Amino acid sequence: MIPVLLFPQFDPVAVQVGPFAVRWYALAYIAGLVLGWRLLRRMVVAAPQVATPLQADDFLTWATLGVVLGGRLGYVLFYQPSVYLAQPWLILQVWHGGMSFHGGALGVSLAILLFCRRNRLPLLGMADRVVVCVPIGLGLGRIANFINGELWGREAPDWLPWAMIFPTGGPVPRHPSQIYQALMEGLILFVVMLALARSRAVRERFGTLSGAFLCGYGIARIVGETFRQPDAFLGFLWGGLTMGQLLSVPMVLAGIWLIWRAEPAPRPATLPAAPDTARDTV
Repeated sequence: MIPVLLFPQFDPVAVQVGPFAVRWYALAYIAGLVLGWRLLRRMVVAAPQVATPLQADDFLTWATLGVVLGGRLGYVLFYQPSVYLAQPWLILQVWHGGMSFHGGALGVSLAILLFCRRNRLPLLGMADRVVVCVPIGLGLGRIANFINGELWGREAPDWLPWAMIFPTGGPVPRHPSQIYQALMEGLILFVVMLALARSRAVRERFGTLSGAFLCGYGIARIVGETFRQPDAFLGFLWGGLTMGQLLSVPMVLAGIWLIWRAEPAPRPATLPAAPDTARDTV
């Protein structure tokens, strides 16, 4: 048997000043939103332009609310509805963890819909630009999961050289599935989305990038979940699948449908070109 790795004892708190503590998980959310916003400002003006940089700035607030509210409510409804319905005040205790990507995705989708209606922007065109930025936050979030020593993998075979023993995972060596998912849902998906977004022909067919993201994330999540230990309070569900896998299947189907029905962007797409240098400070 190959000696296994011991999980490094990371401190989940990145910075603490007196009673005020900033955790790595919070920093991952903040960094993902800020880096995604910076990329979005460039994406929205790539031909065909779908919004202005100022509108991308405004959307950051909408995206933040969509991620936080959608992620939390999604976890409550998808994973432990009976617990939170019996004790609804626990919903506000986000510092104890419990966020769902699928809920966050629904929250951001609603934010895009409302934002585009309010600003009269092309819905799928804006969504196509947003999804290119999303893998940044996904990858950072999975790294934060690893630092926290949570969401570890299933039992690993004896021959796996990077099998790891996690403090809360018992004495058995496990897959570091957080790293697998950070690579698949974060780095690889980001590279694929950037490569697709470089093509003007792809950008002009509104819905193509959104569909590619849904398919890519759904497949990455389904594969990643085969190495991840399911939540103890849920276990394996229908057909031996996990909740994450079941929620990802509709994403893949929706992605295929979006790619199939993608249409060229309407012409012309006239947008105001007001200078925004005063707000470009980050």
